Amino acid sequence: MEEVFTRAAQTLARRGNAIAVTGAGASVDSGIPDFRSAGGIWSRYNPEEYATLDAFEDDPGRVWEMWYELGETLASAQPNAGHYALAELEAMGLLGAVITQNIDNLHTAAGSAVVVEYHGNARWIRCPACSRRRAFSLGQRMGGAPRCECGAAMKPDVVLFGEIIPARALYQAERLATQCDALIVVGASATVYPAAQLPFTAKAHGAFVIECNVEKTEFTRGITDAFLQGPAAQTLPELARRVRAEMR
Repeated sequence: MEEVFTRAAQTLARRGNAIAVTGAGASVDSGIPDFRSAGGIWSRYNPEEYATLDAFEDDPGRVWEMWYELGETLASAQPNAGHYALAELEAMGLLGAVITQNIDNLHTAAGSAVVVEYHGNARWIRCPACSRRRAFSLGQRMGGAPRCECGAAMKPDVVLFGEIIPARALYQAERLATQCDALIVVGASATVYPAAQLPFTAKAHGAFVIECNVEKTEFTRGITDAFLQGPAAQTLPELARRVRAEMR
């Protein structure tokens, strides 16, 4: 592990021009369970009934039951050491952007300035009818689905199953992946597409791939150059510390 950390830190310090692609594992140490884990939200709410566009259109109030519960978890969540480490790498001028599958806003809260929110941001709600957008509030819970001024039921400003990734996020992510010299995968499996394609795209364009995951993935077996095994809140601060040392 010592050698792998050293190689990863030296590569980042030398190449710069890195990006990060983060998944649920990046926020586990902030108290947000992976949706698919035993304690995750899908263990209590069937995603086909609570997290699809069709479900929202059929019964917005029912879908909002889950989102209000998730909102309570997100309201108390704070960035962990891994989020701050990525923000620090950005401040060093080495990390150009974070592309995140997470909807928790924690990268921004930690100080990352360039965040591509691939699946949206649950701290906001949007009207599907007129596109008005406002902050999510737990205070609206007793009223069921929040209503827009136009009268329509508003939805969380996230990508539900059955919706497409926003074109701007797709374009930004693809451009960043094709132009970076290094890519850090953090807490992401190689199973959720199209986001899972980004590390492969970066690798195909010559990027050095650093993977920070608790368990090995298809990335590890196929394209990873340096596998830093462990929770992101531990591996990323250690990586940032070593990068600082390399740049002195």
